[in-house]
Amino acid sequence: MTTPLVFITGASSGIGQALALRFHRAGYRLALAARRTSEVKTWASAQGISADSYEIYSADVAMTESIVAAGRDCLQRQGVPDVVIANAGISVGMDTAVQGDLDVMARTFATNNLGMAATFHPFVDAMVQRGSGTLVGIGSVAGIRGLPGHGAYCASKAAVISYCESLRGEMRPHGVRVVTLSPGYIDTPLTQQNRYSMPFLMQPEDFADRAYRAIAAGVSYRVIPWQMGVVAKLLRLLPNPVFDKLLAGRPRKRRETEAR
Repeated sequence: MTTPLVFITGASSGIGQALALRFHRAGYRLALAARRTSEVKTWASAQGISADSYEIYSADVAMTESIVAAGRDCLQRQGVPDVVIANAGISVGMDTAVQGDLDVMARTFATNNLGMAATFHPFVDAMVQRGSGTLVGIGSVAGIRGLPGHGAYCASKAAVISYCESLRGEMRPHGVRVVTLSPGYIDTPLTQQNRYSMPFLMQPEDFADRAYRAIAAGVSYRVIPWQMGVVAKLLRLLPNPVFDKLLAGRPRKRRETEAR
């Protein structure tokens, strides 16, 4: 029996790294895509992952040709993955009144949305022909309701959720699953600069374990941790005036030009 293969983007840190380790411990071969390939190699060696059980692909998901080429390289070198996880993403605050922040929004969409579709693209036909496979999109609870100062990130993650739902309907007749995972607050470089409270903050390893189980079960959608799912649903049900009042004065996410 062939050892299963997982392809993961954003594998150089945070959630991507934790997912890679969890799948490795479950017996998967690893196909790891990242811009900082040297960091991935150093990490893999430190974890004692044998060189013959993983491959590293240099790719920038914000550049379509780059991530598509990495996917095609994976197909040639390692075969068709059993699981593809489009994990790479960015989160930056924005102010629509600042023209430069429009570029921030464009880059966020290029990474979080087009980058996800480009990550899946090389593998779709091969999975359809095989009649099996799982495509995993990493969304966020921030995609459930918009937060002040988070316009680019919230909009991009709302789009992730809708995109994966559309893709799920397309893939279902072919035996290919699409799983959407929406993390709450995870202790990663993306969240460590936040200047507001983060309820139910999780360590990446805990998230990865729950994510692995959700992917293995083939769930269509899951918020991790479940408590944040409850909070998000309650916020979604709030009338707009109540929601707006609740968030009034809440610190905004840092913009690129702000001192840390």
